[in-house]
Amino acid sequence: MRRITGIVLIAIGAFLVTLAPLVRFYAAPQLVAAPADQYGITKLRADNAQYFSTGDLKVLTGNLDITVTTRGDVEAAKGDDVVWDEFTAVNDVTNNKQGISYAQRRSAFNKYTGVGVNCCGANVEKEPVQLTGQIYLFPFGTEKKSYPVFNSSTRKAYEAKFVGEDTVNGVPVYKFEQTIPATKTQTLTAPASVLGMTQPGDVQVDRWYDGTVTYWVEPVSGIPVQQEQRRHEVLKTQDGVERSVAFAATARFTPETVGNLVKNALDAKSQINMLKTTVPLVLLVVGLVAVVAGAVIAARRPRARGHEA
Repeated sequence: MRRITGIVLIAIGAFLVTLAPLVRFYAAPQLVAAPADQYGITKLRADNAQYFSTGDLKVLTGNLDITVTTRGDVEAAKGDDVVWDEFTAVNDVTNNKQGISYAQRRSAFNKYTGVGVNCCGANVEKEPVQLTGQIYLFPFGTEKKSYPVFNSSTRKAYEAKFVGEDTVNGVPVYKFEQTIPATKTQTLTAPASVLGMTQPGDVQVDRWYDGTVTYWVEPVSGIPVQQEQRRHEVLKTQDGVERSVAFAATARFTPETVGNLVKNALDAKSQINMLKTTVPLVLLVVGLVAVVAGAVIAARRPRARGHEA
């Protein structure tokens, strides 16, 4: 009976020891993924922003509230890819102007790496777009190196360079900085008079955008828990002369949004560490103990019974 018990323990232990690396290197990477059914609201604040108001035909200054709503399209998700739709609304709190700007985009990306893929009707402002670089998330296990990150204003990806370590709400993070060079994003028609020009009628103007985006990323989960966007947009006539500010602001996640993102990142980090470290380690230790115990039990000889008088 002891021999059978020992053999059973050895078999169970060997199974657990074999299972440990499978959980660590195969199961964990398959389970750690961006959700297809994502739903989230992110808020940013930009104080003393300047923007050209088309209703007032002049540049206004005000504090802006920016709300970004992200919703996953579960039916469009296929295989390794998920699809998220995003809608952004900007309100001028100072001048009591609602909806001074709206924007929308549809993104598809690999749920394991966060890298954009070209499928599923990906677009910016209903215009088809070729997605490259990181979309919403940095990779799980973010490293201290540069990553290309997609910029929806220019429809291109630019390097986000690792610039150092930091903390956000006490959580260790990696800090990345992305610089977007001056890029023409739109051609418009505007009255020459509102641009300070003396000629009559309308003129064509180009909208130029440049900026810097800074990301504070929790490295285990790849979740940006803080973000700062410094945008500078101007209107230039066809002769290259800058005629007016179009939009100039520095927007940051609100404290409430940062708190929610930090919580999400810590929850994800805990789950990832459990799958990649805790569970495999427990399986390995229990498996080795079972093997050793089984070997000891199987090797024991049964005690000889004494003769009765």
